[in-house]
Amino acid sequence: MERLSQLYGRVLDGMIVLAAIILLVITFMIGFDVVLRNIGAGGIPPSNELSEYGLYLTTILAAPGLLRRGQHIRVDIILRAIPPRIAWAIEWIGDVTGIICCLFFIWYGVRVTMMSYAAGSYSIKTIVFPEWWIFAPLPVCFLMVAVEFIFRMRQLALSERVPRSDAVSAS
Repeated sequence: MERLSQLYGRVLDGMIVLAAIILLVITFMIGFDVVLRNIGAGGIPPSNELSEYGLYLTTILAAPGLLRRGQHIRVDIILRAIPPRIAWAIEWIGDVTGIICCLFFIWYGVRVTMMSYAAGSYSIKTIVFPEWWIFAPLPVCFLMVAVEFIFRMRQLALSERVPRSDAVSAS
């Protein structure tokens, strides 16, 4: 199981690198677009649209890896103030809640993607492409977040009965 977790971690690290590359491309594209517009060259017409899609992809690609690294949003000041065993139980509640939310988004993402595909819908803006392409990464990435929650729960089960020491917001 540990080997599988390490391999999965490398996949998530790759997704974070891809998200960072997308963010870098967006940054340069926006800057280049502004320069082109200011010199009267018209800019890059689909830059706003590409930025929107890029930010969406960046967010969902990075989410599983950030959860693994403990760099997600976490307010744990209360966990540090209450008895360790109760805080440990609350960690479990948080992980179970996370999996439930992920399962909902997986179900919703698959449903919306399939409906869009079946309807033959297209996103028609500056760039035209099948709408389901926008939705397809959502269930995949939330599945990966759910898998990471399972790894986190395994780690929590094998650890001392205290709140996690990773990702503390206050020390």
